Amino acid sequence: MALTMMLLNSSCLRGRCCTNKVLPPLLGPLLNVCPTRLYSSYRRPGSQPEKKPSWKNIDLSFKKSIEVLKTQLNLLKEDTKDHLRGPEGRPFSQYLLEQTRVLWEFRSQEDLNKWVISSDVEIGGKSEVYLKLGRNNQAALLYGTLNTEAPRDGETKYSGYCCMRAKPLVGSFARKKYYDWSSFNSLYLRVRGDGRPWMVNIYTDPYFSHHKDDLYNYFMFTRGGPYWEEIKIPFSKFFLSSRGRVQDSQHPIWLDKASFLTLGFTIGDKVDGPFQLEIDFIGLLNDRAHTEEFAYETYEKNPRV
Repeated sequence: MALTMMLLNSSCLRGRCCTNKVLPPLLGPLLNVCPTRLYSSYRRPGSQPEKKPSWKNIDLSFKKSIEVLKTQLNLLKEDTKDHLRGPEGRPFSQYLLEQTRVLWEFRSQEDLNKWVISSDVEIGGKSEVYLKLGRNNQAALLYGTLNTEAPRDGETKYSGYCCMRAKPLVGSFARKKYYDWSSFNSLYLRVRGDGRPWMVNIYTDPYFSHHKDDLYNYFMFTRGGPYWEEIKIPFSKFFLSSRGRVQDSQHPIWLDKASFLTLGFTIGDKVDGPFQLEIDFIGLLNDRAHTEEFAYETYEKNPRV
């Protein structure tokens, strides 16, 4: 506890609190700190900034700290065992011979709890999105209504999006864990849509990138109708974008396949009205017949004459 109070007292310098950088990596799990609240810098246009320092919202409980510390130490023990056993806690021979893997399937409420949904309501928009189990609890049903009316705040010019995103993996003491997909070359999905296009997003760690909001995207066009559709998306088809702008195509996605944070789906086709997407499962595939590394043309910036 003395160490905790020392960090709290030394973190405020010249009237500016720096607990956003100090507390989450060290004491976040012990002090019941919400990382999304500390790291989030977004403020809705027109709203007043919060004057109360974030460190005053910390609930200091010695009993809770001891219980959480025991839990985190147990998680660290399991992570150490998995690391010594092999990649992702499996023997190395099994890891090398694996050709398919199911990442997410939707059969219960626990499977849905691994995902979060959001829409332009966060910026003052009017779109609605919901997530529930489909018929016979055999799929996830993502549905809602898209509304492109921009909020009247004087700053926001565009609106109209809904998305579904998997929660990132978290290790002991709030450490980031990454998906290692280096043994696979394709994403494999079984979906049933209504004919509207969706954007499949792969999120990477900003630490390994020059831009904070870098994403790898692929436009998935659903055909609609009563039949399920199996879609195979080679990683070479994804393109790098940042803040909605396509970047220079010199960054094949396979270079970063060992640092993926999570995956998501976004609809924003500027068409007002209802939408729905059913997802049976999301998996990985190692297609030996696919040898393409990068699907888009590249050009030399300074060609030699």
